[in-house]
Amino acid sequence: MRPSSRPSRRRAVLVALLALLAVGLVWGIAGAFAADESASPAPAGEKVTLRLGWTNDPDNLNPFVGYESSSYEVWAINYDLLVGFRAEDYTNQPGIGLATAWETSDDGKVWTFTIVEGATWQDGEPVTASDVAFTYNYVIDNEMGMFIDYMTFIDKVEAPDDTHVVFTCSKPKANMLGLWMPILPEHVWSKVDPDDAESGYKNKVPIVGSGPFQCVEWKKGEFVRMQAYPDYWKGAPKIDEVIFQTYQNTDTMAQDLKTGAIQSGWNVPSAQFDALNNEANLEAITAVTIGFDELGFNCADKKVYPKSSGHPALTDPAFRRALQWAVDKDKIVDIAYNGNANAADTIITKDFYSPEQDYHWMPDEPYTFDLARAEQELEAAGYTDSDGNGIREYKGKDITLRLYARTESVESQNCGKLITGWFKDVGLKIKYEVIDDGRLGDLQYAYEGDEYAPDFDMFIWGWGGDVDPNFILGIMTTNSIEAWSDCMWSNEEYDQLFLEQQTQIDIQERIETIQRMQQIVYDESPYIPLVYPLDLEAADTATWTGWVRAAGGKGAWWYNTQMDSYLAVSPGEAEAEEGGSNTGLIVGIVAAVVVVAALLLWLVRRGRGRAEYEG
Repeated sequence: MRPSSRPSRRRAVLVALLALLAVGLVWGIAGAFAADESASPAPAGEKVTLRLGWTNDPDNLNPFVGYESSSYEVWAINYDLLVGFRAEDYTNQPGIGLATAWETSDDGKVWTFTIVEGATWQDGEPVTASDVAFTYNYVIDNEMGMFIDYMTFIDKVEAPDDTHVVFTCSKPKANMLGLWMPILPEHVWSKVDPDDAESGYKNKVPIVGSGPFQCVEWKKGEFVRMQAYPDYWKGAPKIDEVIFQTYQNTDTMAQDLKTGAIQSGWNVPSAQFDALNNEANLEAITAVTIGFDELGFNCADKKVYPKSSGHPALTDPAFRRALQWAVDKDKIVDIAYNGNANAADTIITKDFYSPEQDYHWMPDEPYTFDLARAEQELEAAGYTDSDGNGIREYKGKDITLRLYARTESVESQNCGKLITGWFKDVGLKIKYEVIDDGRLGDLQYAYEGDEYAPDFDMFIWGWGGDVDPNFILGIMTTNSIEAWSDCMWSNEEYDQLFLEQQTQIDIQERIETIQRMQQIVYDESPYIPLVYPLDLEAADTATWTGWVRAAGGKGAWWYNTQMDSYLAVSPGEAEAEEGGSNTGLIVGIVAAVVVVAALLLWLVRRGRGRAEYEG
């Protein structure tokens, strides 16, 4: 999908199903009955369940198809990496992934990894170096889109015995220890046709991995249930299972946190952040994370992609640069994110890396909010209002741009409203609409027959990244078009630098290259980076112990694909309340609520028809 010398492939994007209306209510009621079980040690013989709430439902549990951060969270504890990273400082360390040691040749082209002995897959089969070699060769030989950029310069991967795997590269590979590639069981995936793996293959539960938990149940829009693997090679987790509960309403999730129905929640509502922090059993945190939220433009070159419906003005860097001056990022932080974000300038997160390894580039003359300057830049670029109707023109026609925000993100919707107003102030007509992730993905990766036909103008979305910056840099390359790229921007110098930085073993040399890449993106503005968002989490730290915060106490407890909390967390010493399990009662109430909610929804639709979003 993203190799430097091979044709790109379309990124597989699945349409997200509409979630059940009654989910939030169902789990709120269930939590009220289950609070005694989840907040206290379970009596002997009863299952200890950690319940975690999120609003970002997995899109697909096949790692060659899924792209939502929640999908990555599931894979992070169902599979192992070859090289893992330590939560406290995000450094690569032996023994966190399957590799217990590694060494590289003097020229940086040959890497030899020693694989842990005694590890088993969750179906009992032994984990060997052959599984590692198979995983990487499966991606390389079949150009598997989601991970192919990690494989740049890797010529071959061999397993000379059960505990050693050797990577031979054509050039030194600076990011060799930072490849976020789940190691797959050869005895399972060797039976999966690679073409099917990138399209229709369902990674059906129970999903066989080597991690501390196994996904055994997934109900789209409702929950993911993961069962502890007692024979995990690092030692069994302290709990029996993890349930990721999907909420359509963050306020419902906040209430379930208060009642003890769930032990932790990610993306808690900022309006209830202080209230949650004041609850006796709860602690609320703002966590730094890797990634950014952006306003993206359809930059598809009409000569290459004639079927693109993007407005041709958006292919002009001068037009895009002018709009940089029409976005007030400080106001976006204050209003759209309620202060829980930092204004962004480039695609590499600011203040995340250590001073010795800071990849972030700081512009000498940053764009600021200046509507008059935006209008001047648009005028200078030839986008004028010749008929005086208040709308600027492209080749004599009024410029109308479609802007999409996401149903799944209140923040993106707030950004959309603000940006719509500012862009109207500088003379653009904006059609603003809120749609779900699945539909937005379909528009970004639309086809007419076999021809790529991206069908949008602008969108507000975000990216998370790996500890190593290579992945975030890779989404902007030409070879990522029809793959990870959602803006279809192309720059020859950027593409060349992307390859160079992967070979630069000297960290300062690599930093300089990566900073130059950020400057190119900044100047051409295929994105307007809006904010570096802070994750808002809350957890029961009073009756549950073992929560591990990443990044030296600045990061998240669990929603960052690091498994430390999952292995260490357990109920505290609070005395169990009297009374047995209410499972049967809960199931009955759940069923009743779903039926009633469905009936109410049918009656409402019958009486009202379809409502339209008013931007």
